[in-house]
Amino acid sequence: MTTKKELPPYKILYEMLRKHITDGIYSKGDILPSENELCTSHHVTRPTVRKALDRLVHEGYIRKKQGKGSIVQGQPQGVGILSLSGTTSAIGKENLQTKIIIKPHLTQWEDDAFGFPLQEIEKEVGCYRLERLRIINKQPVFYDITLIPNINIPRFTSRNFENRSLFGIMRTAYQIEVVGGEQKLLAISADERIQEFFNVPPGHPILRLDRKMETNKEGFSFYSQVYCNTNDYGLYGTF
Repeated sequence: MTTKKELPPYKILYEMLRKHITDGIYSKGDILPSENELCTSHHVTRPTVRKALDRLVHEGYIRKKQGKGSIVQGQPQGVGILSLSGTTSAIGKENLQTKIIIKPHLTQWEDDAFGFPLQEIEKEVGCYRLERLRIINKQPVFYDITLIPNINIPRFTSRNFENRSLFGIMRTAYQIEVVGGEQKLLAISADERIQEFFNVPPGHPILRLDRKMETNKEGFSFYSQVYCNTNDYGLYGTF
């Protein structure tokens, strides 16, 4: 029987408030509910509320003003690739396009998953591989390769991933939610394929993120390698 991992309360509150800001429920200049109101409405402690708000301040979503409260700044200029809720949620569907480079297909793992060791069960069942180009305001910004273990995710290859959130599909179709993870950041030069995707010259600097994402399903993780063209977009968020 699997045991469900839970997000810490402050992360749940942080993600909810951040999503409300990015979805436009709170606009720039609006004031968030007070700490007391958040404590009461979400049944959490004051330290939990303060930790969630401090994270929003750190990332530029809100600012605090003595005697007034938490004032919404709007969405930071950047890309929330590091957020638990995923890139689609952080940027907004209206600004993000997803082009499928290689449709999901069942294949074998290599020796590891982008440098992360695999469990024996993962090696035995193989994985689904998906390659996507993420375009923000008509500019290619991310190229990502995702590997997902073939463990009880039926009809995965038949699902439509064009302009849709992978995190959202995993959550709604399979009740699999990302709860954390680890990642490695590397500065590299664009190879020929990346040059073509991003329309950049040889030797152009690229940021590469190798990521392992843990989920609420015990023993189920998925992995990605994300190439980021950060000329016009900084990265922000929590992971």
